[in-house]
Amino acid sequence: MATAVWKPIQPAAAQSRLLMSGNDAVARAVWEAGVRVAAAYPGTPATEMLEVISTYPDLYAEWSVNEKVSLEVAFGASMAGSRAFCAMKHVGLNVASDALMTMTLTGVVGGLVIAVADDVGLSSSQNEQDSRYWGRFAHVPVLEPADSQEAYDFALAAFALSERFQVPVLLRMTTRVCHVKALVTVGERQENTACGFAKDASRWVMTPAAAGQRLPQMFERDLQLRQESEASKLNLIEAGSDRRIGFITSGPAYMHVRESFPEAPVLKLGFSHPLPFTLIREFAGQCEQLVVVEEVEPLIETEVKAQGIAVTGKDILPRKGELAPNVLKPAIARLLGEALPEEANITPMPVFPRPPTMCVACPHLGVYYTLSQLRNSTISGDIGCYTLGAGHPWNALDACISMGASMGMAHGLDKGRAEAEKDKKIVAVIGDSTFMHMGMQGLLNIAYNRGNVTVLLLDNRAVGMTGGQNNPANGYDIHGEEAPRIDFAQLVKALGVKEERVHVVDPYALPVLFKTLREETKIPELSVIITDQPCVLINDYHNHAPFEVIEDKCTGCGNCVEIGCPAIHVTRRDTVKKPNGKEVARAFVRIESVACTGCALCLQPCAPEAIVHVSAPKMPIKIMPPMSKKSAKE
Repeated sequence: MATAVWKPIQPAAAQSRLLMSGNDAVARAVWEAGVRVAAAYPGTPATEMLEVISTYPDLYAEWSVNEKVSLEVAFGASMAGSRAFCAMKHVGLNVASDALMTMTLTGVVGGLVIAVADDVGLSSSQNEQDSRYWGRFAHVPVLEPADSQEAYDFALAAFALSERFQVPVLLRMTTRVCHVKALVTVGERQENTACGFAKDASRWVMTPAAAGQRLPQMFERDLQLRQESEASKLNLIEAGSDRRIGFITSGPAYMHVRESFPEAPVLKLGFSHPLPFTLIREFAGQCEQLVVVEEVEPLIETEVKAQGIAVTGKDILPRKGELAPNVLKPAIARLLGEALPEEANITPMPVFPRPPTMCVACPHLGVYYTLSQLRNSTISGDIGCYTLGAGHPWNALDACISMGASMGMAHGLDKGRAEAEKDKKIVAVIGDSTFMHMGMQGLLNIAYNRGNVTVLLLDNRAVGMTGGQNNPANGYDIHGEEAPRIDFAQLVKALGVKEERVHVVDPYALPVLFKTLREETKIPELSVIITDQPCVLINDYHNHAPFEVIEDKCTGCGNCVEIGCPAIHVTRRDTVKKPNGKEVARAFVRIESVACTGCALCLQPCAPEAIVHVSAPKMPIKIMPPMSKKSAKE
């Protein structure tokens, strides 16, 4: 991979109207706010914030190895008096929470904003979590933008709020706000000079005694923040002519309410924690009934009820997914005793089933094909592209819960195995970025406690699931410039794995991979098998000559289909009866040569040797031979 030369973009002029996603808008606001340090770990739907920030001049941006580190980096910059920013998806804040829960006691110096993106609707996550609870738990304010313009405005407001009260501020985004684009009016960058780090052990060294001294300050700050919320322009009452129901809402749910009930009064909470109870009481007096519309947990609803204010919420609305008009309108109709709105009589278009799968020639294909052949095994997996190994045709993943958990789960499966499973092979699968994120401690634990686990460390030199971002495994930073590259073989040895139990293999060499896996799972101690081939979507990957199927040689054995490559299509299926009476299913295939990268995974299990290199390029259109000069004149 050639070293990229980082060239920052020329930011658009102030007062420009730009079409921006919420992530784009936050990135612009971070730059305009004079932020000097921004850090993140990739995670959908938050990834693009740092990607865009890294293109702006006059600030430092990095991919950190995990969310906790990114928050600590941002906090350190804030301690030095610089404005700082970090971004993460909702489960990332779980990882960063240890740092968060204490820095709320210390407070900050330079403005510190934490953008946390909740994946409402589970588009790309293992759970549907409501990060607004972290505001309550950590005693920090929460701002909730509803669209791209508000994402920009609220991010700027968050930095000012952070510095005024010396507290981190959570900017709660959701998938819809992160990814939907709208016009945004932008401004100028404001430079902020760092004041420097002021040594104060009573503030920055959080011993029990020091923490105890700062607790009253935190509680006093809570009261001040509630007063600020009461007066904040981010919270506003929108009058309506139909006062039968008034809606209390926040974030993108506000947009759904406005679309569904344009005549209803609405209390829009942009500064949603601490809640402005006086404002809520004022609003309640303007409506016959109150309904809280919030995604996803009944957080506002519970707090409002605790104030003795009668509201309806999750008793009529679901606690999962987005609260779109098709959800809101029937619920409110039932509440009012009205006829349910008629559903549009639209016949859904037939959609060919397309389960998620890996890319053509993905190096993980061979790994899961091999694992699918492994008998008497339990396989714990992790978060990444390779989680897809749980699906068809491999069905080679038995458990997956969170980043880095494959190691701990595998160790527990080993130590807690039943007597009937004493000979079962325990395998853990983890990617390179996930291993560095939260897997190293698990491997160290297995080594230290003498576990019997075979670890497959899939080094594809990218954070593949979120778009192929750089990380310490490929030796390039967020700008594509060279950086130190991790040697995984040396790293796992340093964590306690015996040298003879560490193997680096080519995941495209199926016989070698299978032999290594089979042998290492027989040995009753910790082994690590490192697969070393780049993700097909990064510059390190190089295509080879594509393959095709000779139709009259294909016997329909289907071995190539079990690889799971999307470039292999089944064209015909049938069954044949063998002389012994057993029926055998057959699957005849073709290879989409224009998609094939020539990795040769399918070639290796092909019994009849029906797969060969493409003899001539297959063109989608017929190319006519060039006309002679004579023909051209005629």
